[in-house]
Amino acid sequence: MTRPWPDRLRPYVHSYAGYWDAGATPFRVRLVPTGRAVVVISLGEPFTQVRRLGESSPDIQVTGSLVAGLEDGPRLCDHPGGQEAIRLELTPLGAYRLFAMPMSELTNRVVGLCDVLGPEAAVLAERLAATADWGARFDLLDLALWARIERGPDAAPEVRHAWRLLARAGGAIPVGRLAAEVGWSQGHLVRRFTEQVGLTPKTSARVLRFHRAVRLLTREGSNLTEVTAACGFYDQAHLNREFRALAETTPGQMVAARVTEGALAL
Repeated sequence: MTRPWPDRLRPYVHSYAGYWDAGATPFRVRLVPTGRAVVVISLGEPFTQVRRLGESSPDIQVTGSLVAGLEDGPRLCDHPGGQEAIRLELTPLGAYRLFAMPMSELTNRVVGLCDVLGPEAAVLAERLAATADWGARFDLLDLALWARIERGPDAAPEVRHAWRLLARAGGAIPVGRLAAEVGWSQGHLVRRFTEQVGLTPKTSARVLRFHRAVRLLTREGSNLTEVTAACGFYDQAHLNREFRALAETTPGQMVAARVTEGALAL
């Protein structure tokens, strides 16, 4: 369930949707990098485990409402079933304003929503869970988002411009050109960009290029050779290596899988 969100939120919020699962069948998904931060407000059963692929932790962490920063690799999520939640995708600079903290502190991390937004996050989750109508839920969410974004820190104009250039080009801009465009040295751009976006410009470019390739490949009638050229990969071997590095999968497996909001059903 979703709806158009207010214009004033559009520079900061990429999408939001409410979803629920009446069944109690456990499931596992693999989340792949999208170039966005994610907030999940849990209104029902929480995830039983959320971890980076390759991590070996003996402890199973019960994760309710959460925040996930920008990623440069895949993450596994296990859920017992019966999920009800609201999921938001934020632009990196929208997340910077909403969370009011360096995005680099959230890179490749998942933390509790209250750890970032404070006690008001638990109050919001309780109010949303107690409201049965989805329209009313989204009204509450819009008000809460704007109240924090309005008073949050604004990213440097140079960082905003560099991110816009990268996003519009699908990552196909060298860091040197970005620095020249914004009038900063490469070192200064990397430091400020990483602080406010969460990934370096070079890694952001890789993630954006990968995400564009995923979008093109999952379209009907897509052609691997054309996608490789359109996204700026040297050749199909280069594309395959990037898919392995960023998602631990292949382009063919990605096309065959059911991809929803950056998640592959496993």
